[in-house]
Amino acid sequence: MRRGKWTAVAAMAAAAAMVTAACSSSGNGAGSSSSTESSSSSSSSSSSSSETSSSTPESSSSSETSSGGGAATGAAFQFGYVLPETGPLATLGPPQIEALKYAISQINAAGGINGQKVGDPMAGDEAGNASIAAQSATKEINAHVNAIIGAAATGMTMAIIDKVTAAGIAECSGSNTGVNLTDYKGKMGPGGQQYYFRTAPSDALQGPVLGNLIVSDGHSNVAIMSRGDDYGKGLAKATADAITAAGGTVVYNESYDPNTTDFSGIAQAVKAKNPDAIVTISFDEGWQLLKALFNLGLTPNKVGVYGADGMSSTTAPAKTWASDPKIVDGMKGTAPASVDNPTFTKDIKAFAPSLTEMQFAPQVYDCANIFALAAEQAKSNNAQDWVKNVPGITKDGTECNDFASCKALIDKGEDIHYVGAAGDLSFDSAGEPGKATIQIYQYSGGGKFSVAGTKESTIS
Repeated sequence: MRRGKWTAVAAMAAAAAMVTAACSSSGNGAGSSSSTESSSSSSSSSSSSSETSSSTPESSSSSETSSGGGAATGAAFQFGYVLPETGPLATLGPPQIEALKYAISQINAAGGINGQKVGDPMAGDEAGNASIAAQSATKEINAHVNAIIGAAATGMTMAIIDKVTAAGIAECSGSNTGVNLTDYKGKMGPGGQQYYFRTAPSDALQGPVLGNLIVSDGHSNVAIMSRGDDYGKGLAKATADAITAAGGTVVYNESYDPNTTDFSGIAQAVKAKNPDAIVTISFDEGWQLLKALFNLGLTPNKVGVYGADGMSSTTAPAKTWASDPKIVDGMKGTAPASVDNPTFTKDIKAFAPSLTEMQFAPQVYDCANIFALAAEQAKSNNAQDWVKNVPGITKDGTECNDFASCKALIDKGEDIHYVGAAGDLSFDSAGEPGKATIQIYQYSGGGKFSVAGTKESTIS
């Protein structure tokens, strides 16, 4: 068990708003910001077994073979990805896929990895379906990619992580937030090394911020509804623990089948508990859940309404209530925030002009650069040679901000501290950020998304 604590810091909101998902989410947007008040809380995280897991025999650790996270001797570094091209998180796919491609373009502009240009990433859809995600991962394992970016959803990562790490291939997610991944033993692979990493913070960091926000807003009887997957259950627990620790009461805390389409029964059960605040920890289906709740009078002008990263969206209110998007005005939520990085936003949109969402693009960009720099430091493309370098790339050395400047320092024999598009990650022993800035978003002015402020959250 880990105990998390957070202290608030007044901060300006990120120029580009985040969406989430735990995993993942469905939208984002820029908005106004204000500083937030300080408070504190704690939450615990726990490990859990995978929903869907499979494994393959461990491959040789020799970098001279064509297996084990490296193509045949002399081959260029190859990325693959398992990300949502289709399915319930399809809106989260483009910013992550384009961020990977943008990182590769910058890596190649600086000479590539270990003197060779990097090709286009091998594509794989996670589709919100464990079987499809596993098939995508298997295809990339068989192609001997060096690293896989993804999956986006925590549940989809649980469907592929065992086979990826057992094959000696490195994996990095820019959007997995499920608390179960922190201590998950399947992150380990050949040689007893860690092969899975994430640049998104655990929900053990987001839950306390959400829970304390609800209580600080004056609510004391809270109903929580969550997806019945690793993301939903983990964030629901972290949020409930924070509410209780802050003096509130959780009157309802139930998960639902993510494939549910009729939420009327859930809404009636929640209504019967007479809550003064409701929380939906969902992906896109959460907007249909809110419709059912609103139909029973549980609207933001009568009770507190809160969401999390999976429902942080610039477009969902207008799509859900085309004739009356202002019905969501007053709703609030939380999501992992990026640093205010207008240069990155401008540059990636120039690279991929069709991008309308930016959610988790900075984190995926950083995944690619961190892996590339670890390989440069090891002077090998084989993941079994460079995964040990990954945590150190993110802390303690000379600060640098992109692949080219960091590579120049490595070439001089210096240790580096990569601080990229998502800010200072400083991986802890679990291979993930040990602290995070969590943004508080809100809807107002006819369902328009904005960021109200941020809070710093730290696991000790």
